[in-house]
Amino acid sequence: MSYPKIDFLYLSEPDMVKAGVNDPVKCTDCMEDLLKILYEGDYRMGGENGNSHGCMVTFPVEPEFPNMPKDGPDRRFMAMPAYLGGKFDIAGMKWYGSNVGNRDKKIPRSILTVMLNDKETGQPKALMSANLISAYRTAAIPAVGVRYLAREDSKVLGIVGPGMINAITAETFCSIRPIETIKIKGRGKASIERFIDYVSEKCPQVKEFIVCDTLEECVRDSDILSFATSTPTGGQANYPTIKDEWVKKGCLICGPGAVNVSDELIAKSKLVVDNSKLYEAWAEEYPYPTFDTMFLLGCKYLDMVHEGKLDKSRIEDLGGIVSGAIPGRKDEDEIVLYSIGGMPVEDVAWGKTVYDNAVKLGIGTPLNLWDTPYFY
Repeated sequence: MSYPKIDFLYLSEPDMVKAGVNDPVKCTDCMEDLLKILYEGDYRMGGENGNSHGCMVTFPVEPEFPNMPKDGPDRRFMAMPAYLGGKFDIAGMKWYGSNVGNRDKKIPRSILTVMLNDKETGQPKALMSANLISAYRTAAIPAVGVRYLAREDSKVLGIVGPGMINAITAETFCSIRPIETIKIKGRGKASIERFIDYVSEKCPQVKEFIVCDTLEECVRDSDILSFATSTPTGGQANYPTIKDEWVKKGCLICGPGAVNVSDELIAKSKLVVDNSKLYEAWAEEYPYPTFDTMFLLGCKYLDMVHEGKLDKSRIEDLGGIVSGAIPGRKDEDEIVLYSIGGMPVEDVAWGKTVYDNAVKLGIGTPLNLWDTPYFY
């Protein structure tokens, strides 16, 4: 009896670039398709609820064993599995380790790979470098929000945390709205200069960069805001906090990173999330007050529901807005608070799209799993 040979495709980071992983418009299109599928429910992620962000390994502050890593900012390993239906129809997983200390070694804080697998047999289809998958999909999910929720005449973008994620976010937003001015609040001169160099090259439409000394200066007069700071520790008192009077009428506030706002601003704003079930899963995994552990606005929304301060029906999924089931912004003055959690289905969606293009173009290195399985 003969048994099937199994090969899979390895795609390095240069391969991924050749296959189009860094195309912000196509990635935004892909995430728009994904959000519709999420709203329909044709997906599964980890956990019994099928909506878990993933399984995370963290470390003690003072490990008992000498070789065990110590806790620190963004110090973790994480496995993020998912199945995504619709036109993607594939299973996969993002796997990564993260450590702020990597910067001292001149390597990225997080190092990521994505594996794609056949949904029926589980056999690997591709193993790919995923730092760019993750970066571009992280920018594209808020970009879909910009397409549907930002004012058409948005010209001023406020950036809080000018790292690589927000640099790609700015590049993506500039492909959607007529951004002319970018205001930047960062901690270090080097990261601010890298941000300006990158965005200047990618977005010639931007006429002015304003480096802000305070969060207030960055927030005031911004039509769109994007928060992507390093993960803070110590609870919500340590998150960047916006005062109501700073926020311009009609502003869209995108929170893929930590940001805090008042209960009063939440009460009078449109509340949008990428996937409400994700935040419900976090509320199960990290019981109230979830916002002290998970720094995303959607977790604050559910904490307020728990406290009786917010009607849960006010929390709207962007997929419903994209699909036309939920209305978008009601007028030009409405402030929109958009929480972005990040999900492995996004990595699977963009990874599958880039993989399909790599196969079409003949890019990548075939690797053999076996010619004949040792066991069957």
